[in-house]
Amino acid sequence: ISQGLVPDLISQGLVPDLISCVTHPWHKETVIPNELPLVQEVTTTLREWASIWRDLYVGDRREMFNSVRDMIYDLIEWRSQILSGTLPQDELTELKQRVTSKIDYGNKQAKFAQTPSFALFVTLKNVVCKIGEDAEVLMSLYDPVESKFISENYLVRWSSQGLVKDIDQLHNLRSVFTDLGSEDLKREKISFVCQIVRVGRMELRDNNTKKLTSGLRRPFGVAVMDVTDIITGKMDDEDKQHFIPFQPCSDLIGYMSYSLFPGLWVTLKLLPGDIHQIRKDFPHLVDRSTAVARKMGFPEIIMPGDVRNDIYVTLVQGEFDKGSKSTPKNVEVTMTVYDEDGKKLENVMFPGAGDEGILEYKSVIYYQIKQPRWFETIKVAIPIEDVNRSHLRFTFRHRSSQESKDKSEKIFALSFVKLMRYDGTTLRDGEHDLIVYKAEAKKLEDSSLYLNVPATKVELEEKGLSTTGKGTHNLGNCTISKDSFQIATLVCSTKLTQNVDLLGLLKWRSNTSLLQQNLRQLMKVEGGEVVKFLQDTLDALFNIMMENSDSDTFDTLVFDSLVFIIGLIADRKFQHFNPVLETYIRKHFSATLAYTKLTKVLKNYVVNAEKLTEQLLKTMKALEYIFKFIVRSRGLHKVFRPLDVFHVLLLSILLSQYMLESPLAVITAVSLYG
Repeated sequence: ISQGLVPDLISQGLVPDLISCVTHPWHKETVIPNELPLVQEVTTTLREWASIWRDLYVGDRREMFNSVRDMIYDLIEWRSQILSGTLPQDELTELKQRVTSKIDYGNKQAKFAQTPSFALFVTLKNVVCKIGEDAEVLMSLYDPVESKFISENYLVRWSSQGLVKDIDQLHNLRSVFTDLGSEDLKREKISFVCQIVRVGRMELRDNNTKKLTSGLRRPFGVAVMDVTDIITGKMDDEDKQHFIPFQPCSDLIGYMSYSLFPGLWVTLKLLPGDIHQIRKDFPHLVDRSTAVARKMGFPEIIMPGDVRNDIYVTLVQGEFDKGSKSTPKNVEVTMTVYDEDGKKLENVMFPGAGDEGILEYKSVIYYQIKQPRWFETIKVAIPIEDVNRSHLRFTFRHRSSQESKDKSEKIFALSFVKLMRYDGTTLRDGEHDLIVYKAEAKKLEDSSLYLNVPATKVELEEKGLSTTGKGTHNLGNCTISKDSFQIATLVCSTKLTQNVDLLGLLKWRSNTSLLQQNLRQLMKVEGGEVVKFLQDTLDALFNIMMENSDSDTFDTLVFDSLVFIIGLIADRKFQHFNPVLETYIRKHFSATLAYTKLTKVLKNYVVNAEKLTEQLLKTMKALEYIFKFIVRSRGLHKVFRPLDVFHVLLLSILLSQYMLESPLAVITAVSLYG
C-alpha cells in the first residue's frame, strides 16, 4: 500500500487502522536524547529501585528498605549535579565514577531484596597462632544483644605444626552459613565468633618429661568481628582479607606473650538465595566440598522436599561438689546417644560443619572450677524412625593432669534425657535441669537401671519429690546427688513436632476414632508450627479424604482445614510461603480424586449462602487455591469427558446465585463453557 493512499482508505473505513501499515516511508526520524548516557542509566536504575523499595516496605524489611532509600537519595542528588552542568571536569569525572560504583553495588543489593534468604560465605585463609598442640577452630555467627549463637559451628581441625590437619583441605577452607533471612537483617548486631580449643595436656606450663594425660580439650582463646554491616549490605568488600585478633584465655596471658596470639585471616561475602540456588549461581565459590553451616532454627521458607531432622544440644552449665578432694574437680562431660536397649548410635553427633559424625562428644575441661559454664553446642541428627527409642546420656568424670592418676578415675555421675515425651511429641525447646545420679560405675553404664527414673527436675517434682532438701533420694539402683547439670535443646525438624494437636493429625491412622477431634484441633494450632510441616499436613488431609472415599463424614472438616491453611499463608506473616504452596500443588500433590469431594463441599457452601457466615467468607478468600487444587486434581485424573460429573458440579457452583454476584465468576464460567 502506498503511503499517500493509506490515510484515505482508513478514513473511508476500507482498511482497519489496527492492521494498516506504511511501507517505504518518505522520511525517517531518529530521536536523540539530550541527556548523557550515564544520566539515562541513572533514571532507569531509579525506576527499578523504586519498585524494589516499595516491595521492601510491604515486606517490612526495614534494614534493606533504609539502605535502598539512602542509595536512591544519593543517585537523585548526583543526577541533579550532573545535569546542572556546573561541575569542573575533574569533579564531574570523579562523580561519574561514584555513580557507576553505586549502581553496581545497588544492583547487587537488589538481588538480596528480591530473595527471602541469603548466606554468608567465609574463607579461612590462615590461623596465625603458635599453640604447640593440636587445636579445634570453631567459627559461628552470634547475636551479642540476645547472647545466643545463630548458626552451627564450622569446625577446622588445626595441627600442632600450624597447618590444617586434613591436608586435602589446604587452601580450601570454605564454609557457607545458610538460611539467613529478613529477621536476621533486623538484628541490632551480628558477630562472627571464632573459638580455639587446644587438644593436649592439662597445662601448657607442665614439663614435657612427665607422663602427662593427653587428648584433653582445653579452652585457649577467642576472636570476634562485628559483621553487621556485611550482613545488612552496608559494606561490600568481598575481596578484602579481614584480620581478627585473638584474645587468649585469662590464665594464659601471663604465660604466653601476646605475639603468639595474633589471630586469623578470613574473607567474607554475602550470597543471595538458599544453598541450592547458591550452588547453581556461584559454582566457583560453593561446591560439594564446601562446608554448610545451617542456621540453628528454620529458614523463613521451607520448600517441599527440604527434609531436616536436627536436634541441637547445648551443654550449658553445672555445679559439682569436690567430694573427698581438697580442690574442685576438673569435670569432663561425655555425651552419647543410646537406644532403649543400651546400644550406642554411631555417627549421629556432629560438633561442627565440615566434620564427620562422631560416636561420643567430650566437653572442654575447666581447671578446678566448681561451677563450669560450657555453652558448647552439638548437632544430633538421628534417623526419624529411631528418635522415639533414643535418649541422650551424659557422664561426668574427673580428669587428672597425671596419666597414672587419670587412669584410675571412674565415672562419678550420670544424667540422661529422652528425646520423645510420653505424649509422642519431641523434647521441648529451651533449658532443662537434669537430675545428676550417682551409683557404681558399672551400674551407670546399664541403661535398664536408669531409664525408668525421672530425667529432669520437673519430672521429679511431678512425682512429689524434690532435690532441694539436704538429703538425697534413692531411686532403684541410683541416688540423686546434690550436683546440678543444665542443658538446652532446639529441635529443627520437618518430621517431628512439639505440638500434640498437630501430631494427632499427622499420625491420624494410629487412632481414627479421634480423627474428627484432631481435624478441629488443627485449626487451633499456631501458624508457625503448621507451615513448618506444610507438606506433611497437606498430605495427611488429602490422605484422609481419599482413604474415606466412600464416606463424606470428614469431607467438610478436611475442606475447612484446607481453608484454614490457605488463610494462614495469605496472612502477611506467612505470605512468603506462597511459593511453597504453589510448588506443592505443581510437584507434590497427587490426590487424583480429591476434586469430586472438594467441589461437593464448595457447592454446599455456595448453595447455602443466603446468610453470610465467617466460614463462608474464609472460603471465598481461599477460593483461588481451592480451585487450583480442584483443577490440578482433575488434571491428574486419567479420564476426560466433556460434561462428566466434575464439569456439572463446577458449572453449578459458578452459576449459583451467590457466585454470579461476582463478575469474576461469570467470566470464569463463560471461559470454561463458552
